[in-house]
This record gives sequence, structure tokens and C-alpha cells, in this order.
Amino acid sequence: MEKELRLMKGNEAVAEAAIRAGADGYFGYPITPQSEILEYLMAADPYKTTGMVVLQAESEIAAINMVYGGAACGKKVMTSSSSPGISLKQEGISYIAGAELPCLIVNVVRGGPGLGTIQPSQSDYFQAVKGGGHGDYHLIVLAPASVQEMADFVELGFDLAFKYRNPVMILSDGAIGQMMEKVYLTPQKERSKVVPEWATTGKPPTRGRNIITSLDLDPNAQEIFNQKLVAKYNEIKEKEVRFEEFQCDDADYLLVAYGTSARVCQKSVQLARQQNIRAGLLRPLTLFPFPAKRINRLADQVKGILSVEMSAGQMVEDVMLAVDGKTPVEHFGRMGGMVPTPEEVVDNLKSKIIGG
Repeated sequence: MEKELRLMKGNEAVAEAAIRAGADGYFGYPITPQSEILEYLMAADPYKTTGMVVLQAESEIAAINMVYGGAACGKKVMTSSSSPGISLKQEGISYIAGAELPCLIVNVVRGGPGLGTIQPSQSDYFQAVKGGGHGDYHLIVLAPASVQEMADFVELGFDLAFKYRNPVMILSDGAIGQMMEKVYLTPQKERSKVVPEWATTGKPPTRGRNIITSLDLDPNAQEIFNQKLVAKYNEIKEKEVRFEEFQCDDADYLLVAYGTSARVCQKSVQLARQQNIRAGLLRPLTLFPFPAKRINRLADQVKGILSVEMSAGQMVEDVMLAVDGKTPVEHFGRMGGMVPTPEEVVDNLKSKIIGG
């Protein structure tokens, strides 16, 4: 079957993609600017057609623990929220990572800190890629820059979650969640009937008990388990790095940006080249694992790098670590729900990198 063309909001595309990916369950709680995900699923009532359970929990904490339970049964389950709601889910996310369970988490980021604003932001980068909750763990973090990628990353996220038995986060923002674009949707998949061997679905006579927990009071055993997690994260770093380049082949200066900022920077590259400034853009599609090796190689080529973010400067730290002092790295960001303009990016490239 061919893909179906629709005009949809980013949030709606996530919801429709989840149904078509054969998701078993969604558990969430409304919060702007991502409430359309839950609303769309409720209106679509996919239980009638696919058997997918959609439940509005009594709180974000309840929702993430429902995800924990569904994931422990080997089911394809997900949740979504926006920044303050994701903060409330952090303990559960840490438990899920510690129990090595697959799930999908969508964060449509809004400005903060605190309640902040409902406008788009990228100030949850640290929370997403550095763990967010307690303990030594990582999420796999995907960064869409379009409505199409909001849809595509749902199936990719589920695939990676089950491949590595690890939570995956789609780190979007309020602009991409609310904008409308054309999107090609994949045909409906059947829900999987395969039960993973580790799932807690009752004990058959053919195996021992499956116990899923993140608790181990023996420090030696806990250290061995943490070493296992580190080995898994290192494998993810080697095999799952994804990024996109725009006019980097002959670039003298490099912009690094993801999500909405990357959309802005693509225009900034064009404006810069009209002024005879050979700029290029590297857009991480995965924020963890981060494309550090590629940025390090580009640092041998360019005269300077500008990290463009809708934050006070978070990803710039990972860019600096990747560059390892080879070339100057600076940051330009707008905060509080403000989106940078292409002209502002070019002006900051000239003032902070070229003129510096």
C-alpha cells in the first residue's frame, strides 16, 4: 500500500503515527502545547479498530507508571507531555531505564523554568540528554524538525526502544507540535502478537520467573548492572548516530542546530552565502547519541562554530566537547518562547565568530 498524504499538526501526526505503528497503549495527561496528541487519540478511538488502549490518567506521575506497567508486559506503549509534565515523570522514567524497558516518550517543549510560557523552547535539552532523573542512565533522544519527522520518529522510536530495551524520547517543541504541514503516513500495521522473552506475562512451565525491577541492594551487583548499561549506551553511540548536513562540503563556518532552530538556520546559511560567507549547517537528528565525531571532523575544516538554540545555551556544551578546542565555539540563543530569526543568526555569526 502507498503512503497516505495528509495535512496535519505535528501533534496530530504523532498520534496518527502511533496508531498506524501498531501501538498497544497511550497513557497521558493534558498540558499545552501537546494536548492535541491525547485529544486526537481519544477522538480516533483506536481501540475499536486496532485494540490500542488510550487512557487519560489522573496525573503525569500516574501516566508514566502506567507506561512502566505496560512496558513490563512487553507492550508497545507511550506517553507525551510538555516540559513541566515531563519533569513530573522523571522518577518513573529513571525506573523504566533502570528496569531496561522499551517505551516512547514525547516532549513538546515549552519555555521555562517553572510554568513559564506555552510558547516553543529548547531549554529541556539537558533534562533529555543528560538523564533528567536520578542515576546513571540515558534516553535515546530524537529531534524532529518537521511534521513529517514527528510522524516518522514514532515508528523509529519504538524500533530503537525495543532493539535496546531502553526508553526513547522525541524532543520536539511547541512550534513543531502546533504547525501544520503535509505529511506522508505509512499504512496501518497490526499490533504485534510476539511476547518478548523477558516480559512479565505469567510464568509458563518452559521458563523461570521473569522479575522486572530497578532495585538491587547488593552494591557489587548494582555496579555490574550499571556497567552493563554503560556498555549498552556505548553501543548506541557507535551504531545509532543520525544527523543531516546542509552545505557543509565547502563551509568555512558551521552552524549546529536542531528542531525549529535548524529550520531557521537553513535559511541563515542561504543568507550568509549571499554575503559571500560560506556557512554550513549540521543538524543532529539524535541528541543522544550526539554526532560528536562528525562535528570533531568538521572542526578541522571550519574557522568557527555557532551553536544556535532556543535556550540560554545547553547543546553548546556538547558541541564544545566534540570540538575539543580545535576551533572557536560560540552560542546564540533566544529564550522564553522566542524563536530566533535567520537574520539574527547571521548577525551573531558575524559578530561572535567571524569578527571575533
